[in-house]
Formats: sequence, structure tokens, C-alpha cells
Amino acid sequence: MFKLAESSSLNINDETFTEIYNTYWEKVFTICYKNTDDVEVAKELVQDIFKSLWERRHTLEINTSYERYLLRAAKLKVFEYIRNKQLRAQHLKCVAEHSQKHSNITEDTIMQRSLSETLETLVERLPQHCRQIFQMRHQRGLTNREIAGLLTISERTVEYHWANALKLLKKKLDGKYNADLS
Repeated sequence: MFKLAESSSLNINDETFTEIYNTYWEKVFTICYKNTDDVEVAKELVQDIFKSLWERRHTLEINTSYERYLLRAAKLKVFEYIRNKQLRAQHLKCVAEHSQKHSNITEDTIMQRSLSETLETLVERLPQHCRQIFQMRHQRGLTNREIAGLLTISERTVEYHWANALKLLKKKLDGKYNADLS
């Protein structure tokens, strides 16, 4: 049928192109469809292959038959499609993970702010000694010994008020957040 001489450029006119298309489009389509399992994708790939052939007809050199060239082009086009599909899937996965991460960060920030405000309110409601020791230890980072020295009380008393403050806060936080969940 159609065979070119070694390393010759194509001399395709409208009539020759139509004849090549009519002769080989089905074989090219079959390769594309078998590898993509999608009729629409296969049609697009066939269209791209023949469009490329037409656009490059003056500069393209084919060292084999049109059939072999087109079937090889179909295989390469399918590989390119599959590779791009996998890259798109990976990209979408990364975008989704990134989006989820930002969504979680925003949600976490809001929850942290809410918890901090609730904790502040509850600390203000603690008995005076518990509140004072909690603030010195938790907010200022002082040790039991340092607090005891500043307040001129025993370390044991500091430990007692610290434990009592934690117990009261835990009880209040558990009650608040368990009520919010119901």
C-alpha cells in the first residue's frame, strides 16, 4: 500500500492524507482503546495522532510504512496519556492532602483558641491559692520550689494547690466538653 523510501520527507496532500486516515484510523483506534478502555479517550488520541501527522507532513521523515509509523505513534500516545493520567492523579492527591492539612490547621487553631479561652475562664473561677499557684506554674513556668519561696509556703502546700487546681480544671473541662458532644 503506502510505503516511503528510506529517510524521505512526506509529500502528503489532502487526498493522500484522507486515504491514509481511512486506511489506518481503525487500527490506531483499536490500539488506543485496548490500552485506555475508554472510547472517548481513544478517539481523542487518534485525533491527536492524525493531527500531528498533518501538521508535520512537510518536516516529518518516516523510515518505515505508514502503518508501522501510526501504530507506533498510537502506542507512544497511549503511554503518554497513561503517564499524564498518573501524574494528574498524584497531583490531585497532593492537592487534596495539602487542602486537608490546611483545613485541619484552621480547625485546630479555632479549637485551640476556644480551649484557651475556656481554660482562662475556668482558671479565673478557681479558689485564690489554686489560681495563683496554677498561674505561676503553668503560665510563668516557675518550679514548686520557686513558688514556695515567693509565697513563703512549703513545697508540699504548692503541690497540694497545684494538684487541686488540676483536678478542678479537669472536672470542669470534662463536664463542658462532654456536654458539648451530647
